[in-house]
Amino acid sequence: MIEKSPKTARGSVQCENTNIHLLKANDFVADIIRKEIAKTKTLLINVTSSPGSGKTTLMQKTAEKLKDKINMAVMVGDLETERDAERIRETGIHALQIVTGGICHLEAQMVHQVLDKFDLENLDLLFIENVGNLVCPASFDLGEDYRVTLLATTEGDDKPKKYPKMFLTTDLMLVSKSDLLPYLPFTLEAVTKDAREVNHELEVIQISSLTDEGIDEWCDWLVEKINDKKGF
Repeated sequence: MIEKSPKTARGSVQCENTNIHLLKANDFVADIIRKEIAKTKTLLINVTSSPGSGKTTLMQKTAEKLKDKINMAVMVGDLETERDAERIRETGIHALQIVTGGICHLEAQMVHQVLDKFDLENLDLLFIENVGNLVCPASFDLGEDYRVTLLATTEGDDKPKKYPKMFLTTDLMLVSKSDLLPYLPFTLEAVTKDAREVNHELEVIQISSLTDEGIDEWCDWLVEKINDKKGF
């Protein structure tokens, strides 16, 4: 009989309630981030979704629409490669990639370590494009002002109740890839009903980065939040 390897996964700790202690440490750093961006009145948005829901394409489209009106930048999290940050930089805005090396979410200490790479004093809006995952990122506060979650029509309209913590902690749900609605068994009514049964305060916008449906409404939402933070 082959004995089980005594080795544990890198970074794992075998003790009870480790996740509770890790989250307390994360929340401590998140509060530091929140205080730092409060000083500069930079709006910090944490963008979450499953892999392939269109986060990076939305960042590109948002940059194209707003870069001449506001100062914005993007912090991108991914397991490997700088591909997403490279795509965003092609629009002419600053983007920095955080390569997690296999970790399925961003943590506050990762964000805080690279925060000084951005000129916060002259930045109106900073996006955190989180790692594609509807599970782990839901538990980690990154010091953001708002959490925005994309849910693509290709994923099915039953996701909010399958991943309730993500939608409970989300301020705005963007139903992406709406241009594919005629070809899919997905309805905005069903996904909105499910999501608002989890979080009755959730805002919902239907978008397509290809046809521009909902993009102006999304950008107006961002500008309103920027102005609110600056006290305009």
